[in-house]
Amino acid sequence: MTNTRTESDSMGELEVPSDALYGAQTQRAINNFPLSGERMPLTFIRTLVTIKKAAALANKKLETLNAGTADAIQQACDTLLDELELQQHFPVDVFQTGSGTSTNMNANEVIANLANQQQGKHEGEAVHPNDHVNNGQSSNDVIPTTIHASAAIELTESLIPAISRLIDIIGTKANSVSDYCKTGRTHLMDAMPVRMDQSLRAWSAQLSQQRKTIKSLQPAIQTLAQGGTAVGTGVNAHPDFAATFASTLSDLTGITFTPADNCFALISSQDTAVTLSGAIKSLAVTLMKISNDLRWMNSGPLAGLGEVSLPALQPGSSIMPGKVNPVIPEAVAMASAQVIGNDAAITVGGQSGNFELNVMLPMIADNLLSSIKLMSNSCVLLGEQAIKGFTVNQENLEKALAKNPILVTALNPVIGYEKAAKIAKQAYKEARPIIDVAEQETDLPREELEKLLNPTKLTQGGL
Repeated sequence: MTNTRTESDSMGELEVPSDALYGAQTQRAINNFPLSGERMPLTFIRTLVTIKKAAALANKKLETLNAGTADAIQQACDTLLDELELQQHFPVDVFQTGSGTSTNMNANEVIANLANQQQGKHEGEAVHPNDHVNNGQSSNDVIPTTIHASAAIELTESLIPAISRLIDIIGTKANSVSDYCKTGRTHLMDAMPVRMDQSLRAWSAQLSQQRKTIKSLQPAIQTLAQGGTAVGTGVNAHPDFAATFASTLSDLTGITFTPADNCFALISSQDTAVTLSGAIKSLAVTLMKISNDLRWMNSGPLAGLGEVSLPALQPGSSIMPGKVNPVIPEAVAMASAQVIGNDAAITVGGQSGNFELNVMLPMIADNLLSSIKLMSNSCVLLGEQAIKGFTVNQENLEKALAKNPILVTALNPVIGYEKAAKIAKQAYKEARPIIDVAEQETDLPREELEKLLNPTKLTQGGL
C-alpha cells in the first residue's frame, strides 16, 4: 500500500490510506470483508451520523461529555451531513460483522478524525472515537437504532407520500374514465362488465389499505434501542441518556422518536423490521397486480386486449420497427419481485437473534432501506409515467362488450340459469351478440332486452 499512514487500535498497528478520515478498525473491516463491494445505503449512513450528533448533544446536556468535545463532534457531524460524497468515508461492505460494529466504528473514527482536524486538538485533548464519539453507546444499540430511525425517516419523507401521490393520480384518472364500460374478467376469461373507474378505484382501495398498514407500524419503528448499550442493561450510559437522546433526535429530524420500554428486545431481535418488511412486501404485491393489469389492458395493439394505450416512452425492440412496450409496468413488476426477495432475506435475518443480539443487522438494514426506496420510486413512476397518461380505446371496449355472452347473466332472474347458459353457448358458437340470440330464444321483447343487457346498468349492481 502506498501513500499511507500508520494507525493503531487495541490489536496493534495498521497501514491506512493517508488521506482517509477513517482509522485502523475501519481498515481491518475493509481487509476482512471483500464480499460484495456494496456499501451501506446513503440513508443509513446519514442517519448514523445524525445519531452520533444527537448522542453528543445528549451527552453534553447530561454533562457526560465536556462542552468543547461535544461541540467538536457536532461540528464534524454537520460537515459530513453537508458533504455530497459522504459514502466515500464509509467503505465497509454490507456483509460484515453481524452487529454492524465495523460500520459503527467507521463512523466513530471518521467523526473523531474530522473533529480533531477542525478543532486542531493537541495530544491528550483529542476527540477519541470510543471514549467520546461512542460515549454512552454500543454498536449493539447504535445499529438497531439506525435501522429503525433510517426506516422511519424514509417512510415519513418518501414512501407514504409516494403512495398518497399514486392514490391521488389514480383517483383523478378514475374520474376521467368513469363513462367507459369494459368487459370484466375473472380467470382471465370474459365476465360481467365493469366501468373503467371501478377497476381503477379497486387499485386505489388496495393502496389505501397498504398505506394504512404501513402507517400503523410507524410508532413501533420510531421506538429506539438507544440507551441499552451492550446487552440491554444500559451499562456505561447515563440513566437519562435514552430519553434525552430520543428527544434530541426528534428535534433534529422532526419525527417523534421514543426510547424502548425494553431495550433487550430491540437489541436481541429485529421483529419490527421484519414486520415492516412484510408490509412493504404486501405493497409490492399490490403494485405488481396493478402493473400486470396495465400490461394486459395495454396488450396488442391488434392481437391483444387493446383496451388502453400507455404512453409511448421508448422503442420496444432492436429488430422490430415501431414496436412499443409497457416498460414502466415491467420495471415496477421487477422492483416488486426484488422487494419480495428482500423480505425473504430480512425474514431469515430476523431469525438470527441469538440470546442478547441479532447478528444480521447490516443485511437487514440494507434490504429494508432498498425495499422502501424501490417502492417509493415505483409508486411515483407508475403514477406519473403510466397511469396519468394512458388513453382509453373506446372502440375496442365496445366491440368486446357487444359480443360478450356473459351478459346473459342479467337474464338469470327472468329466464333461469339453464336457459341463460344455453343462450350463452349458442352465442359463443355462432359468434353473435347475446341480445340477438336472446331475442330469438325467449319471449322477451327487444326493448326489454336492451334494458336488461345494458352494460353500464349492469355495473351498478342489484336486480
